[in-house]
Formats: sequence, C-alpha cells, structure tokens
Amino acid sequence: MRVGIEKVNLYAGRLVLELSDLVRSRGGDLGYLKDRIMSERRSVYPVYEDTVTLAVNAARRVLSPEDIKDIELLVVGTESAVDMGKPVSTWVHRFCELSPNCRNFEVKHACYGGTAALKTAASFIASGARPGKKALVISADLSRPAQAAGGHLAQAVASHSPELILGGCAIAAIVSADPGVLELDLDRAGYWTRDVADTFRPTSTAEEGDQMESLYSYLDALDGAYDHYEALVGSIDYDAAFKKHIYHVPFPGMALQAHMALMGRFISDKAALRASFDRKVAEGLGFARQIGTSYGASNFVCLLAMLQAAQDIDPGDRISLFSYGSGCQGEFYSATVGPRARAALDVDLHLRERARLTVAEYDESERARGESIDRRDFQPDRGAPKGFYEQCYAGKKLLVLKQISGYRREYAWS
Repeated sequence: MRVGIEKVNLYAGRLVLELSDLVRSRGGDLGYLKDRIMSERRSVYPVYEDTVTLAVNAARRVLSPEDIKDIELLVVGTESAVDMGKPVSTWVHRFCELSPNCRNFEVKHACYGGTAALKTAASFIASGARPGKKALVISADLSRPAQAAGGHLAQAVASHSPELILGGCAIAAIVSADPGVLELDLDRAGYWTRDVADTFRPTSTAEEGDQMESLYSYLDALDGAYDHYEALVGSIDYDAAFKKHIYHVPFPGMALQAHMALMGRFISDKAALRASFDRKVAEGLGFARQIGTSYGASNFVCLLAMLQAAQDIDPGDRISLFSYGSGCQGEFYSATVGPRARAALDVDLHLRERARLTVAEYDESERARGESIDRRDFQPDRGAPKGFYEQCYAGKKLLVLKQISGYRREYAWS
C-alpha cells in the first residue's frame, strides 16, 4: 500500500523579529549569526498564543470538509505541552470539529516528536484496518521565553547565546493512502537511540542543555541511524541514491555540519563538500531561516521549502530525511516525491505577512509570556506588545487564548 503525506502546511504566527536587530541590541557578533547560525528572522508568539493555538491554526490551513469526515486518527507531537495530563490533541479535535469516532493523543520526544507522530500515523494507514480513512499529524512547539530564566540568555548573546536559535511554529499534515506530496518508504528507515541529557525542559519555565553535547549527540545519532539504514537496505551511494537531503535543523547552520559529516565519509575535498551542500541541501533551509527553530516540525518545514525552491526536483525523485530529538532518538528515512508536491502553497505569503517587532517589543512580549506560565488564573493582555493584536489578529479567525480560570484554558476566535 502507498502511504504518506497527502497535504501539508505550516503556521508560523503573526509576529517576527529580525535577528540582526537582536544581535546589535545585545552587542553580539553578526558574523557568527550569518556564518554559523545562518538564520535571518524568528517567529515571536504573544501571550495570547500557545501550543494549542499554533496546532489548531496550522490544522485549519490543510483541512477540507472531506478530510474532517475521513480523519480517524489525530496525533500531536510536542515538547511544549500546556498541561501534564490533558493532551493538546483534545483541543485540536474540538476546534477542528473532527468526528467523535477518532483516536487522539499526544507524543513527546523533543524534536523527534513530529517524526514519531508521522510514523505512527503512517503505520495506522498501512495496516489497512480502516480503508479510506486518514490521519492528521501535527507538530507544534515554541521556545520558552529567554527572560523566564532570569534573563541570563538575553544577556549572553555576545557569547553565542541560545537566544539566537529560539522560535517555534506548527505544521499539519494529512497522512493517507494518497501520498500526493510525499510517499514514505516504510521499510527503509534506520534508527538509533541512547540516553543523554543534551537539551531538556526540566520545568515549565526552563529550557536547558549543553550545546556541545547536543551537537555531538546529533552527529552520533546521524551516524548510527545511517549505518542502520544501510544494514537494512544494503550499501548505497549516498550522493547518487537521493536527489535531495533534509536534516533536522535546530538552526540552519546545523544542516551544513550534518551534511559535511555524512558526506565526509565519501569525499574529503572541502570545496566539493560545500558544493554538495549548496546543490542538495541549502534550498530546503529557506523557511527555517525565517522562523527560527521549529523543533519537531523541522523535517516538514525543510520539506516545504525544498519543494518550493528546488527547480530540479520532480515527482518520483527519492529524498533522504534525518530527524533528531534530544534525549535522544535519531531516524534516517527515505521517501519519494509525489505527483502533487508542487501544488500551490501560501507559505511565502504567510511569512511575509508577519509584523516586525522591535527588540523592545520582543522583550516585552517574552516577559509577558514568561509570566503566564503555570498561572492558575490568567487574563492575556492583548496590548502586549501594543497594537499588534488589532493589526495582526483581530478579524483573522485565528484561535487565541482567551483566559485561564482555575487552570481551565478558554479559547476564542479572533
């Protein structure tokens, strides 16, 4: 049975910060931003947005009335849950008006969560247990506010702070037996895991970790997952076997390091390695450069960018994808580009429509969001930052957080 992604789209919020503005404001290194991080902008989420609103607003960008009738599985991958028991998927199910005869649940494994959700959904479709039915897969995450940990991240940009790689977004994908966008090779996947505390979220307010340990863990997982892939499918010519390569991108510069490491097994010339990256990877980083880290949505964000930007990719071409989640889990898998992969999407327009914040407005927004975490009762201030709710949300029919009362979260359409 053919199984894969029938439709996919993303939601990256309504506000954006120029990272060069942040670096200048903090006294940081613009060269490091350009050459190592390789990002330009990041999405910023005001206090009336959370993981639930991201997930729902992404889902509504792909769902048709026919999809809603056919979906019998909903899986949300996230490491930014708003509740320790009630899954984000329950709110998505409600606000997307899915059938009551639907399984829904949430999965967590850091940035691997989106791929875990995808593979779970694909297995459900491939089982043939419910012919003609579909699954809705969502990956939704946003960074903890930099100021939530006493401001130490914001004060350290000059020392290459993690603040430069914060962000977040949500993707939503319809998984079915009609893989018009991407057909998964379910029998061609290598995976690798071990226990490591490279990055983690020990509390609702903290996002901690060791950047170097995370880098080495990522590369170890890439090596291990690729070796497992070859053990399953046989030795392959990595360059010739795949038209394009997609890697997990906590920041775009990580894709360069990953490709250099894996391709370095086969060629040693640095100029050739860089040319390979430019030809086979770089076009998939366009949206990641505009969003910041996308956590579990990373493979999907890069897929969307690759399908839009690459002029030399055609239906039937095989691509490779590598997903990594701290803690850790790596998976190297392959897929075939579908016949409707280049169907018109509005991702570029969606990203261009975001309103630009000043650094002061970004700081105000992040402080307000940090103060909202774990509150029993909370009324979001739509004036933080001033004027952007009216400009970017009012009348747009986006889901927003209305209030929290006795820990019960209430949402409304803008």
